Amino acid sequence: RELARQTQIVISNICEHAHKTGFPLLRTIACVGGTAMKEQLETIKNGVHIIVATPGRLIDMLDKKLVFLDVCRYLCLDEADRMIDLGFEEDVRNIISHFKAQRQTLLFSATMPKKIQNFAKSALVKPITINVGRAGAASLDVKQEVEYVMPEARIMSLLSALQRTPPPVLIFAQRKQDVDAIHEYLLLKGVETVAIHGGKDQEERFYALEKFVKGEKDVLCATDIASKGLDFPDIQHVINYDLPEDIENYVHRIGRTGRCGRQGLATTFINKTCDEAILLDLKHLLIEAKQIVPSFLLRLESDKERLLDIGDEPGCSYCNGLGHRITNCPKLESQHNKTAKSIPQHNARILEEERKDVAHNLAEQDKIHHYDAEVSAATLKHEQKIEAKNLKNEAKTNADKLKL
Repeated sequence: RELARQTQIVISNICEHAHKTGFPLLRTIACVGGTAMKEQLETIKNGVHIIVATPGRLIDMLDKKLVFLDVCRYLCLDEADRMIDLGFEEDVRNIISHFKAQRQTLLFSATMPKKIQNFAKSALVKPITINVGRAGAASLDVKQEVEYVMPEARIMSLLSALQRTPPPVLIFAQRKQDVDAIHEYLLLKGVETVAIHGGKDQEERFYALEKFVKGEKDVLCATDIASKGLDFPDIQHVINYDLPEDIENYVHRIGRTGRCGRQGLATTFINKTCDEAILLDLKHLLIEAKQIVPSFLLRLESDKERLLDIGDEPGCSYCNGLGHRITNCPKLESQHNKTAKSIPQHNARILEEERKDVAHNLAEQDKIHHYDAEVSAATLKHEQKIEAKNLKNEAKTNADKLKL
């Protein structure tokens, strides 16, 4: 959502500048969840040329027939790998199905794992691929430093790390609780800090980002919600309070600094709780980027490292990690585990639906049997009335005969 809003602001500024130089005015709008749809619809009714949207809100508008893509000729998918990882693949395919006219499609992705390659092949027509360096490689403009810090000492180590560069500084953590703890600690120490994560409402997140971008706050603490796509001007330093679950997110995190030819610094705290597969990926990423590899990482070795250079493609073909092959990919294993967990839940849902169907059918049968019983009882009662009436008439007839 933050990326969509930021992108729309940039596009709007470009359109306004073009209009001042004689071009027609192009109207733009950001359609994102977490905000009222009414205001967005009022703008759309007046006509817009460019919509910047998140998949969920756009599909909602398409399903309600509030937006039509019949004449849309240009589709741009930014942060495609992130969207696919977050489970939006079917949503994106649904959006693509609403295009009726011939279109040009552009897909941007910082990494190119197999999943994204397969999606691109099926969603795009004869795509031309443009690679800028190795997909998933770290920028050479970022100086990477790795420190071994005990878990309980990390939050106190932040102050010394912050003193290495002037602001603005980004601090990343995996968990929302850690982000809140860092935010509170730095505020107590007098550091101008804001924080964003998925647990905060949309207005809080927009407010925090606005303050940080304007330079009113020196430090932004965030989960990986801010690690991709968001463009912060002149970030001097990125601090990884912990390692992310996979090396892709590490590359995205440190990619917030060292942009547009500027130099940047990335400091990462690691300890014995870190996954060995991610540490091996980090070790080989540092070697590839010609960075200093600390001794505790150099000593880290695996029997599987000898398999890394086999074949044309280095490292893992699934997640682009350089410290393992696809047969030992932690991200692929995690995906398989999620799928395996979802199967029993899916089966349980099916069984529950079947149980409800059986119960419904039995209830319907009971209703039918009850209805049949009521009909039979009513019929019998009616027949008894007729028989009683006939007997009464017959008795009356016999009495009349006796009188005669």
